Amino acid sequence: QVQVAESGGGLVQTGGSLRLSCSASGLTFDDYAMGWFRQAPGKEREGVSCISRTGGSTYYADSVKGRFAVSRNNAKNTMYLLMNSLKPEDTAMYYCAADLTRGYCSGSWRWGTGFGYWGQGTQVTVSS
Repeated sequence: QVQVAESGGGLVQTGGSLRLSCSASGLTFDDYAMGWFRQAPGKEREGVSCISRTGGSTYYADSVKGRFAVSRNNAKNTMYLLMNSLKPEDTAMYYCAADLTRGYCSGSWRWGTGFGYWGQGTQVTVSS
């Protein structure tokens, strides 16, 4: 049984930092590219970042580039998202998921194409 779980969210002031974790079990973690996504109330889901199965390639949404950093530890079946210089517009539920079709980040990763095994999400709230 595949389980994916996000953790590390919370309430932080503008300019603060958080590190999210995504742990997975029941799948061969290092077979898959992994992604972070977020969804704010009333808005569509947004692709935040994608990391290839080896961690050698990473991609970011323009809105977070230079502030967020994605990484993974395949020995621990865990992916991370370090979020710095947080802004109120970063407030959202953050989800992680595995790209079940490939080990690299496709050109359509930001739309979640091919991603499955979604976690329950972790809430990030940035106060102004």
